[in-house]
Amino acid sequence: MNTALGLSLAILFILGVPIAVAIGLASIIGIEVQGRLPLLLVAQRMFTGIDSFPLMAIPLFILAGNLMSAGGISHRLVELAKSLVGGVQGGLACTCVLTCMLFASVSGSSVATTFAIGAILIPAMVKHHYPKPLAASIQASSAELGVLIPPSIPLILYGVSTDTSIGQLFVAGLGPGVVVAGALMILVLVICRARGIGKEDGRDRVSPGTAFLAALPALMVPVVILGGIYSGIFTPTEASAVAVAAALIVGTLIYRELKLSDLPDILKKTVISTSAIMIIISAAALFSFLIARSGLPNEIAVWFREIFETRIAFLLAVNILLLVVGMFIETSAAILVLAPILAPIAISYGVDPVHFGLIIVVNLALGMITPPLGVNLFAACAVANLRIDQIIPQLIWFVLTVFAALMVITYVPEITMWPVQWVFGG
Repeated sequence: MNTALGLSLAILFILGVPIAVAIGLASIIGIEVQGRLPLLLVAQRMFTGIDSFPLMAIPLFILAGNLMSAGGISHRLVELAKSLVGGVQGGLACTCVLTCMLFASVSGSSVATTFAIGAILIPAMVKHHYPKPLAASIQASSAELGVLIPPSIPLILYGVSTDTSIGQLFVAGLGPGVVVAGALMILVLVICRARGIGKEDGRDRVSPGTAFLAALPALMVPVVILGGIYSGIFTPTEASAVAVAAALIVGTLIYRELKLSDLPDILKKTVISTSAIMIIISAAALFSFLIARSGLPNEIAVWFREIFETRIAFLLAVNILLLVVGMFIETSAAILVLAPILAPIAISYGVDPVHFGLIIVVNLALGMITPPLGVNLFAACAVANLRIDQIIPQLIWFVLTVFAALMVITYVPEITMWPVQWVFGG
């Protein structure tokens, strides 16, 4: 059955079949080839895969992000970031990184971050004489912070698929998020100095105090969400409902930019995004069940043990594997299929499952800015009205920088685990 599952999945991917359909069809082919399992198992396992309380957080966080994007929050976060870091040469590029980091703390999605922030900052950078491909590259790479800074949909998926604490994963994401953001800021400053770009980025800045007061209601949203989770007042799933309520209050009553007439379009976008993710989750749940039943995880664990004797070698091999996988497979599908297989092996090497979860998510986030299927690339190119081939030459340095940050996160576990130990003890 393993051969049938793997071969059929590879063929369907090559043929360009949508991810969810490919995973589901490969699973059905595997069941038919094995011959001893009823097809009723397909519906049963696909339903069971999404019948999970933590997964309720996904549509609610998506809805909260859409509400915040339409409610004027993104613009005020841009002004705040610009007031803090926009005064130096290359400050507008740093503003892009910092704003994506702030917006990620309320959206949980890199694509949503790309559209919400890119629509404001890509034209602003072009106006300040940044080459458009460079501006789009900065936005695409910065937006991947959307899956690192909590709340993060990929971290929720990893937690559900490996039975790891989502609260601890959210806390653990802060360190890697700061490392990646810091690396990107250093890179854009070096590029701007080397090319003589961004010398007038400080124009039209408001004072930090004025920008902070304007953005304070927006900043209180992640404070309430994350503070409630970390203090134990509510679970991450319940926090997603609080985020929706907070987004509605801020957008309609405080900023007054969110109108009731906007809600149908916002709800439509949320339903479409949620449906795409949930179909992938249900298909991946069936596929993962068949993989586990076949005994493949144990075989892979034995093979890893024979080939890679040390934890350092194992983590390097996993990073290379995930880097390739992330280039060709959508992040949610990759997590749901690979995490249940790789996490137990990582634990056998002494890697904490929370730390390993961040390694997986950071690595697959890198896949969001690498062709041929980098979703952030498509989003940034759509905003900037560019072709993919126009952005790739500028993107190489960003990919190398994020990969260097990934190596630091992989081999310095304290970056990930210290906040978890501080918040949860142990």
